[in-house]
Amino acid sequence: MAVLPSGSFTSDHLQERRWELLALTSIGAFMAPLDGSIVAVALPVISLDLHLSFGASIWVQAAYLLAMAVLLIPLGRLADQYGRVRFYLLGLAVFTLGSLLAALSMGGTWLVASRMIQGGGAALLSATSAALVTAVFPPQERGRALGYNVMAVYMGLSVGPPLGGFLVDALGWRWVFLVNLPVGVLCLIWGWRLLPRREPISGAARHRDVAGVVLLAAFLVCLLVPLTFAPEWGWVTPESMLLLALSGLSLVAFFVVERRVADPLVDLGLLLGNRLFAAANVAALLNYLSVYAINLLTAIYLQVVQGRSALLTGWLMLGQPLMQVALSPLAGRLSDRFGSRLLTTVGMAAVAGGMVLLATLETSGMVRVVVSLAVVGLGLAAFSAPNTSAVMGSVRRDQLSLASAILGTMRSVGMSLSVAVLGGIAAGQLGRAGGRLLYSRGEGAGSLVDQAAQQYALGYRYAMLTGAALALLGAVVSLTRGARPRPERPRPE
Repeated sequence: MAVLPSGSFTSDHLQERRWELLALTSIGAFMAPLDGSIVAVALPVISLDLHLSFGASIWVQAAYLLAMAVLLIPLGRLADQYGRVRFYLLGLAVFTLGSLLAALSMGGTWLVASRMIQGGGAALLSATSAALVTAVFPPQERGRALGYNVMAVYMGLSVGPPLGGFLVDALGWRWVFLVNLPVGVLCLIWGWRLLPRREPISGAARHRDVAGVVLLAAFLVCLLVPLTFAPEWGWVTPESMLLLALSGLSLVAFFVVERRVADPLVDLGLLLGNRLFAAANVAALLNYLSVYAINLLTAIYLQVVQGRSALLTGWLMLGQPLMQVALSPLAGRLSDRFGSRLLTTVGMAAVAGGMVLLATLETSGMVRVVVSLAVVGLGLAAFSAPNTSAVMGSVRRDQLSLASAILGTMRSVGMSLSVAVLGGIAAGQLGRAGGRLLYSRGEGAGSLVDQAAQQYALGYRYAMLTGAALALLGAVVSLTRGARPRPERPRPE
């Protein structure tokens, strides 16, 4: 196909090439979960090499999610005003740079800082990917297209565990980050050729809601940091309580400011006056809160408690993402015909059932592990694409990136809380000494290491049961969502 001259922009051009655009944005959507699932398998090896405690190793994951959570809504707002295309391409560049820096890490602090850069790039991608797809696909194709986009996310999860296990065993843990480089560079070149670099923008006349940005960031940081470090600090300590109190105050101040400013960072009408949008976002928060830590905690369980290799662990964990890859496009098509309520409710109930099965693994064989994760994957497939389609279809065209960013923030906050809360529950039986011994298996520490592994197994069971309860709550929220509104859409510029 011929490429339009640099600087040209027509909505017809992108609509004619919407499937190519879907492929490009889906590859961007593929990169972030690929990185997360690879790192989950590699964490025990990274922790040994860089001398990280259990709490510090959890922070390697949480730093990435925290950066995403803080940046998503401000970047989504800017993308709606200054152009989703240029923000998407910038996200590819930043994510690739962060991956290179992570591969070169010489210590825990360097690695955490690199993960935050990766998180910034992932925020740019997440704030624009679904918005670009929604903008060029007609409503009758939207669920199907977003189903493929969600499928790409789960393909990243599918490829990550076995690829991560192979890379760790064959080449070393640094390659779990280096593998992102060719993907990022090729996508950047493709996007530069496909997408127009100039778009009509609406940001020139807008007033910046600086106070809203600062208060939202303060709320998220003060909420997520103490939860992340709870295994190290303790759940009720002066540091934790002070930060949580500041988080609550920041949230109240944020809502006060957003009601008063002329051009708020977040249109509170979306949350308070759009029942479908609000319920779908709360359901997404509960969904990721309940399930995101499964990969991380189960990878540790299989290697530390059951004594399996990183490579075998990666293969065993394929059950969940393969179900999501296979069924997400189907779920998206069904949502185009029947709506999202039934699919998302049933999906969250299935997630709860799968987590109950995981809670009873003990020393079960490999088949039980795969089946349990597959049930979780079935539930996530039924939930994700219909829920995303519902969110994106309930707002105006000029709010698409903001809606995508709010949904992405729910996802990022849910994932951060999942790592913090479920990770904290899993580590709750260990104590500080057990946390340091947990990754020492095979180093001659003897019965103390075995005891730490059994303590972790008990904490893992409690974490999975807690996740199941949260998933059931998500099913209830999904059941209460309203009918899809018909928002007024402005004419294309």
